Amino acid sequence: MPPEAELRRPVDRQLRPVDLPPDGLVLNAKLAEVLSAQPGDVVTIEVLEGARPVRQVAVAALVDEPVGLGAYMQAGALHRLMREGDTISGAYLKVDPQAAPQLYSILKHTPSISGVAVREAMLASFWKTFGESIWVSTAFLVCFASVIAIGIVYNGARIALSERGNELACLRVLGFTRGEIGRILLGEQGLLTLAAIPAGFVLGFLLSTLLSRFFSRELFRLPLVVNAGTYAFAAIVVMAAAVFSGAVVAERLRHMDLTAVLKSRE
Repeated sequence: MPPEAELRRPVDRQLRPVDLPPDGLVLNAKLAEVLSAQPGDVVTIEVLEGARPVRQVAVAALVDEPVGLGAYMQAGALHRLMREGDTISGAYLKVDPQAAPQLYSILKHTPSISGVAVREAMLASFWKTFGESIWVSTAFLVCFASVIAIGIVYNGARIALSERGNELACLRVLGFTRGEIGRILLGEQGLLTLAAIPAGFVLGFLLSTLLSRFFSRELFRLPLVVNAGTYAFAAIVVMAAAVFSGAVVAERLRHMDLTAVLKSRE
């Protein structure tokens, strides 16, 4: 690539452009992992056409791209390495949408052009092949996790009520009001829920990191992106489950049969 390229530049996972050094090879991080190469290492390049030259070149830097495998050099450095003139094998075009159909027709019928790749078509193909399945699986996992969170909080409150029903009934007999025993039981559950949310954040981040690494493939990688909205959604689901569970348990406390509870054997 030329040093001042605009239409195509290597970018990292934060989509920041990466400037190519004047000499040396810039490897995609995944390709470097496959080759077990690091900056400063010397790799062998075998050209599979023409005179089939074999060259040695140093790895100057790595770029952590989310898609594909790539190796980059400045055009001038590549020409010097290959001992050739200012030749090119491809071009990136910025096309007026109104002229695109006519241009693609001309390119298609030009024998010296071996292939044409359209960014919009590639993106549409990616979303059709992978994007839809990713959204469906993500929605399923989010719904499943929400149901599990609600079930865990609700079961915790119900178990606490079952275990402490006798104690709460005794307090009612001693003169405590329904509101007071409700605050005793639900206050404890509320504190446990608040303490569990930060721990859930940590465990969720670690699990997401493992999943991101598991889905690191040569074709594409799924970078881990966690923002405040992610944590807010998780906290809201858990807090909503806690409020729902508290309402159900409070209703059961209001209809508690003190005589039946006190007669039960422990």
